[in-house]
Amino acid sequence: MFEYNSIEQYHAQLKNGVTSCKQAAEHYLQQIAAHQHLNAFVTVFTEEVKQQAQQLDAQRKAGRPMGKLHGVFIGIKDVISYQHHSLTAASKILQNFSAIYSATAVERLIEEEAIIIGSLNCDEFGMGSTNENSVYGRVKHAADESRVSGGSSGGSAVAIQTGCCMLALGSDTGGSVRQPADFCGVIGFKPSYGRISRYGLIAYASSFDQIGILGTDIADIALLLEVMAGADKYDSTASQKPLPAFTPAKSSTQKFRFAYFEEALSHPGLDPEIASAIKNKCQQLKAEGHEVQAVSFDLLDYVVPAYYVLTTAEASSNLARYDGVRYGYRSPIPENDLSDLYINSRSEGFGKEVKRRIMLGSFVLSAGYYDAYYTKAQKVRKLLKDNIRLIFNEFDFILLPTSPVTAFKAGEKMKDPIAMYLADIYTVLANLTGIPAISLPIFKHSNQLPFGLQVMSDKFNEVPLLEISKKLLAEQL
Repeated sequence: MFEYNSIEQYHAQLKNGVTSCKQAAEHYLQQIAAHQHLNAFVTVFTEEVKQQAQQLDAQRKAGRPMGKLHGVFIGIKDVISYQHHSLTAASKILQNFSAIYSATAVERLIEEEAIIIGSLNCDEFGMGSTNENSVYGRVKHAADESRVSGGSSGGSAVAIQTGCCMLALGSDTGGSVRQPADFCGVIGFKPSYGRISRYGLIAYASSFDQIGILGTDIADIALLLEVMAGADKYDSTASQKPLPAFTPAKSSTQKFRFAYFEEALSHPGLDPEIASAIKNKCQQLKAEGHEVQAVSFDLLDYVVPAYYVLTTAEASSNLARYDGVRYGYRSPIPENDLSDLYINSRSEGFGKEVKRRIMLGSFVLSAGYYDAYYTKAQKVRKLLKDNIRLIFNEFDFILLPTSPVTAFKAGEKMKDPIAMYLADIYTVLANLTGIPAISLPIFKHSNQLPFGLQVMSDKFNEVPLLEISKKLLAEQL
């Protein structure tokens, strides 16, 4: 029977003839079929996957060296381009659209012989925290189908939670990789803004969006980051900073400096059990000889308003391209002029949450309100960046909850979008400031649902963040 623990172990089994890519493909396709009712996948590339697996087996037997991701099965969120494959952002507005090119991140995975197994369900255009805003229907939580999977990369989280692929790509604009990972009990990692090219990632908010990784093993995530990271001629925001090698110490006496925000752990919206678990973890780290200190962060209540003003403004601009003329959905209602075609196609093609955010973004950019909202939000963003820079002058890492609650019931927050938005209080900071962050599946609530510890590091310090994450997870074993 096929079992997967890590890429390193899987590759050793392939080399020793214990398993094959074909066997792995059959296993994952069976897993996907067995969990089809959870609605994690939009499309499964069944025949391609089988052919690619057989081809890789033949190449290996012929003595060809294995790529870094040889036979590694990866699911990709339905906002990431994979040439000649369906790409809809879980929206009616892109119905029947196929990608005309592959994202740079996907191309780099394929160059190292990864197998893309399918596209994963998500909130429409990445706008949501529950995966209830998809034209394909909601993604169900594997541990309790009455609960949400988190969003917007809910399909990616559930695919990992149920063992339907080895790793998954998501996108993280305000926590869309980390929050579903938290709800589903898997690792969710968002690199620094610019570390991975955004070319081929459907834009929601361009100065926030970043491709992220979900998985069950830190070394796997580090390897995927290594393959995908780097400059890209198609994305001027992609960083040229080199990525150091990931070399976690087997046993280390090194001590680190951790900060946490007192305002975050005493926030009235935070579940008391989650607050207690994070505080206990801080005490444990302090007992191990690390420096763990509370830091005042009086801007916490401004992060969500600033985030939603700025992201909706960018979304209203980015989503203007979906007009029913060049591609995607076109309204069948007869129009009197071009304006009618635009209005009808966009009104019918976009879901309720996307329309809400487009209208909010158009409002904050409108004459008379631009300075009152958009300009002020940019000033808050600058203050946040300055404060974070000062914190990282004194500390190595910041510890926070990932979400203020565990996975809640489906439909519970749909009637109150403000309550839904406020649930992003702990994740949006990393996107506003461009720093890397990770959610680690360390804790379990008395309701039997998992929840994570969120760790942040300074910009482009992904490798130290992954190394400390490996250590924190090892302590739980």
